[in-house]
Amino acid sequence: MAEAADTGNFNGPVPAPARRRWLRRAMVLLAGTPVLAALVYAPAPEARAAENGAVDVQLDSMAPAAPVKNDTLEISGRVTNTGTEAIRNAHVGLRLGGALSSRDAIDDVSERTRFRQGVDPAEIDQAYSVKIASLPAKGAQEFTLRVPVNKLDLDADGVYPLAVSLSGQTGGRSYEQVLGIERTFLPWQPEPAAKRSQLAFVWPLVSTTHLTAETLPDETQTPVFLDDDLADELQPDGRLGQMVSLGKDLPVTWVIDPDLLYTVDAMTKGYRVRTPDGKTLPGKRRAVAEEWLNSLEQAVQGKKVVALPFADPDLASLAHRGKDVSGSLGQLRPATDKAAQAVETVLHITPSTDFAWPVDGAIDPSIVNVATSAGAHNVLTRSDSLKETGSLPYTPSAARPIGAGATAVVADARLSTAFQGDMLTTRNTTLATQEFLAQSLALNLQRTDGQRSFVVAPQRMPTASQAQTMAAALKLLQPGRWTQPLDLESAARTKPDPGATTRVPGAGQYPDALRKTELPQAAFEKIRTTQNTLDNFKVILSAPDRVTIPFGNTTNREMSTSWRGHPQEARLYRDAVQQYLISLTDKVRLVRKSDATLSGHSATIPVTVSNGLVQDVQGLVLRLKSANPTRLMFEGEGGAASEEVSVQGGHSQSVKFTANATASGPVEVTAQLFTKDGVPYGKERKFTVEATEITSTVMLVIAGGVLLLVLAGIKMYAARKRVAARAAAGESTQPSDESTDTGPQSNSGSGPGEKVDR
Repeated sequence: MAEAADTGNFNGPVPAPARRRWLRRAMVLLAGTPVLAALVYAPAPEARAAENGAVDVQLDSMAPAAPVKNDTLEISGRVTNTGTEAIRNAHVGLRLGGALSSRDAIDDVSERTRFRQGVDPAEIDQAYSVKIASLPAKGAQEFTLRVPVNKLDLDADGVYPLAVSLSGQTGGRSYEQVLGIERTFLPWQPEPAAKRSQLAFVWPLVSTTHLTAETLPDETQTPVFLDDDLADELQPDGRLGQMVSLGKDLPVTWVIDPDLLYTVDAMTKGYRVRTPDGKTLPGKRRAVAEEWLNSLEQAVQGKKVVALPFADPDLASLAHRGKDVSGSLGQLRPATDKAAQAVETVLHITPSTDFAWPVDGAIDPSIVNVATSAGAHNVLTRSDSLKETGSLPYTPSAARPIGAGATAVVADARLSTAFQGDMLTTRNTTLATQEFLAQSLALNLQRTDGQRSFVVAPQRMPTASQAQTMAAALKLLQPGRWTQPLDLESAARTKPDPGATTRVPGAGQYPDALRKTELPQAAFEKIRTTQNTLDNFKVILSAPDRVTIPFGNTTNREMSTSWRGHPQEARLYRDAVQQYLISLTDKVRLVRKSDATLSGHSATIPVTVSNGLVQDVQGLVLRLKSANPTRLMFEGEGGAASEEVSVQGGHSQSVKFTANATASGPVEVTAQLFTKDGVPYGKERKFTVEATEITSTVMLVIAGGVLLLVLAGIKMYAARKRVAARAAAGESTQPSDESTDTGPQSNSGSGPGEKVDR
C-alpha cells in the first residue's frame, strides 16, 4: 500500500474527481477487511503472465512531448514477440495514471520493468487501442496510438505516468493477459505557470588530449599530434561539430576547455600526425578545423562563456593524490591564466574563469580547497554529492555558500544525468526526453514561496546522439510554460535558500568508484620529474619560450580529467613526454673523448661541447676534474678547471684546458657540464690521461749523449780536413822527398799527423 501511495493515484482509468474520491473510500473499506484486502492485492493471472516478459514494447516517438488542450497525442513504436508461442487476439493499449506527487514517485515509475497489477494503471478507452490479430514468435509489428488530449481526463497540472502495453492470448492461456509494457511520463502544464523556475544549462566543449609535446624545429614550431581523431569530432556530423551547430540556437552557458581551442587553432596553422611506426605525416584537415572555429566564434557571440583551467585538470586527483607532490598545485594558477588568454585569442571574447568543475560534481573539503586555490570562487558540484540533510519540502536553488567566500553551484543530479547512456535509439531518446521534462516540471510544481534557479551540468563529453537529445529536450522547454532560461553566472549569484545544506561532505563520502579512477601519486611524481628536467634545461637556452610553452601546456595535459578511465594511455603519454624532453636535453652534450697522453710538465687538453638544437645555448659551465690531483692537476680550485661555454645552434665548441703533471702514470679525468646554478647537466664523460714525468738525471744523460755526438762530429770533420790538406801537400813535392812522408815514424816522438788521428 505504501508503494501505491507514493506513486499517487495510479490505479484504474483516470476518473473524475467525485469518482476518484469514491474509489479511495472503497479501497479503504477493502483494506480494512483482511480477506477482501487479500483478494484485492492477490496477484492476478495477467501479472503472473507478465513475469515471462513475452513481449518487448518499444516507444519510438511521443508527440507532442508536452501537450496542451486540443492537441492529439500520437505515440508510435513497435512490439516484438520475444517468446516461443504465437500471440493472438492482441491489442496495444494506452494506460494513464493519476498525477504523481513527488520526484521520488517519478523515479519509482522509471525503475519498474514489469507489469504490476494494482500498481500500473488500467487502460483508457479501448477505442483508442490498436488491434493485432496475430503476432508470431519472434515477430514484430509497428503501431501508432492517437488519442485526443481532452479524452485523457487530465485534471490539475502535474506529471502523469503513461504506459503502453500489449495484451493478448497465448497458446497456453486462453484468457487475455498483459504480455509487455513500456512506461514514460506525460507532463501537463498547458498554460504558463505564474512562477517559473530559472534553468541554467551547461553546454560543455571538452575533448581528450591530442597534442604531443613535440614540435618541429621550424620557425612556427609545427605541432605533432598523437592522431587525427580530433578532426573526426570537428566534422559537422561529429561530436564537437554537433555540439556547436546545436548549441548556437539554445539558451545555454558554454563551458570550454581552452586547450581544445588551442589545439584546433594549431591545426589551422598546419600540423603533423604521428604514425604507429614513429614517423610524422602532414595533417590534411586544416579546413575542417577552420570551419569549426569559425562556427564556434559565431555561436558564442552574445552568450556566456566559462573557461575551465587549461587542459581541464583533474581537481579531485590533485586533491587526493597530487597535493603532497611538490609543484603539483602550483600548476593550477598558470592554467587559469592561460585559459583566459586562449579564449580571448581564439574566440575574441572575454570568458569567466571563476568556475571549477570536479569530476561528476563530486566534492569534499580537499577538492574545494584545491579548486579555489586556482582563483575560482564557484565550484560546480551536484546534488548527489552535496545532499540535502535538512527538512526542506522542496529542492532549493543551486547557489550555496560553503565558506571562505566560495559558492557551491549545485547542479540537479536527476536532470544532469538524464541523457547519459546510449542515445542512438529513438526508444532511449524518447524515454530520456520525457523523463527530463517530467522532472523539470516536478521541480516547478514544488510548493515554495520564492522563485528558484536550477542548473543542469551533463557529462563532460556528450556523444553526438546525446547532444542531439539534450538539444531536443531544451527546445521543448523553450515555450517557457514552467521554466525560463538563465546563465550559469547568474545562477551562482542568486540568493541562496536559508534552509539549504551548505556543509561540504567529508572525505569518507567521496564515491569509491570515482576514487579508483583518479590519477595515481606516481603520475604526479613523474610530472614533477619532467618539470625539474625542464627547469634545468630552459636556463641554458637563448630562446627558452620555444621549449617552456609547449612543455608547460603538456604538463597541464598530463593532469587532465580526460585521462579518467584510461590509466595505461595516461602513463604512456607521461613517459613519452619525459623521453622527448630528455632527447632534447641530450642534444647539448659533451662529445666522447678518447684517452690522451701528456708528455712533459704541462700540456693543453681540448674538450668539445656539441649543440644539436636549432637555438643557441649559453650559461653552461664545463668543469674538468682529475681523479688524482697529486699526479695530474688543472689550473683551478682543488685541481679542477671550469670554463663558461656558449655554443651556436647546430655547432660544436672546443674548450681547451691546461694540465700539469707532477708524476708519471695514468689518471682518470671527468668532464661534466653544469648550469650556472651548479646543477649537473647531461652525462659526465670520463677519459684517461697518461702522464709521463721527465727527471733531471734523465735530462743530464740525454744532454751528455748529445754533447758526445757533437764532439764526435767535430773530430770527424777535423780529421777529414787534415787528410785533405796532406793530400794536397804531397802533390807539390819532388820524388826524392817521398821517402820522408812514407818512412817509419819513431815511437818516441809525435808528428803532426798522429795528433789529428787521435
